[in-house]
Amino acid sequence: MSLACLGCGFAIPEAAKFCPGCGMLLGATTVPDPPGAHNGEPTIDLGFGRVVLGPKLGDGGMGRVHRGWLYFNPRGPQGRTPPADVAVKILHAGLMARPYVRKLFLGEAEALRRLSHPNIVRFYGLSEGEGALALVMELVDGQTLSSVIDRHTRRAVPGGLPAMAFARAWHYFEQLLGALAATHELRIVHRDVKPANVLIRRDGFVKLTDFGIARLPADVAKTTGGLTPGTGLYMSPEQVLGRSLDGRSDLYSAGLVLYEMLSGHTPFDLTDFSELAIRTAQVERTPRPLRDLVPQAPSVIDDLFARALAKDPAARFATALEFGNAFSTALGLPDTTGWRAQKALADFAFGIAGASWAQAKRGTMPVTVARADEIRARVENAYQDGERA
Repeated sequence: MSLACLGCGFAIPEAAKFCPGCGMLLGATTVPDPPGAHNGEPTIDLGFGRVVLGPKLGDGGMGRVHRGWLYFNPRGPQGRTPPADVAVKILHAGLMARPYVRKLFLGEAEALRRLSHPNIVRFYGLSEGEGALALVMELVDGQTLSSVIDRHTRRAVPGGLPAMAFARAWHYFEQLLGALAATHELRIVHRDVKPANVLIRRDGFVKLTDFGIARLPADVAKTTGGLTPGTGLYMSPEQVLGRSLDGRSDLYSAGLVLYEMLSGHTPFDLTDFSELAIRTAQVERTPRPLRDLVPQAPSVIDDLFARALAKDPAARFATALEFGNAFSTALGLPDTTGWRAQKALADFAFGIAGASWAQAKRGTMPVTVARADEIRARVENAYQDGERA
């Protein structure tokens, strides 16, 4: 008998004390008060502002998540900025002493700190002290892509589309590709791209979240051996096998996400949904042609998915931009202002990957920080109110 880890979904043997996937201490349900909680005052001091904690939003394998409000220091550069709605993730007290779990938590904070993209949840700060570790990030008012897919699938009628219309699916997916394009230019691999980690704001704006097992540049070439952390249904073959990863692993996962958005199903016919069976399918089984489930789709769609879901990374699309360009060209989709802005933002990320942020601020790079802010605004304006979930 085995159970699924609440943190990473890994199958856990019954007698195990720690999750072999993410190192979570099983049964660790206590979470310390956040740093700065004195005399019952639930606050976190970030220096440039103070977070007031609100109600708990949920519990996860690594800790609990609270709603919060960030009030900026009135004497600081953001003093006139209205309070920001934030989500605060607080690590379980029992996991503070676990080096691997602590590294994952700090790695998520570092990944979000490096990424400043409209389609990635915003990083506000990391606070540590008094036996607690808390990550403060943007609170997204919306729902997960998995919930959106489920709702569309349940509403499907005989003879109609089994899930989302392609135009709507592409509106969301284009934004996910934009987030991945910038992420990969900074040599960060997310490693857990799945519908549950894609948030759809009420206005249809997409936010990629949960960089909890992301690999940073110093780590991307390392292998871990054995069964690696991740969600089996959306892992690439090389991730299942514990091999070296690059952005093409995330793009394989993204291809699975798009397949599910259009069909309402993942592409492998499984009767055994154990973690081992699911991971084995990623390595050994051929994806079911999408047109078996969506006969209305053009024939070229199966050729595109065959490349996106190729077992060999070298046979896939090399970049998120190539992925998006190939699908939009083959399917005759318009070149939107949002997609053009995504390309520009990815180019900026490529520029700063080989230089310091200080250089960008000094204006010694071809694209300055001010120019990047202008590009981000173009992305925001292009997708807001475009499609509602």
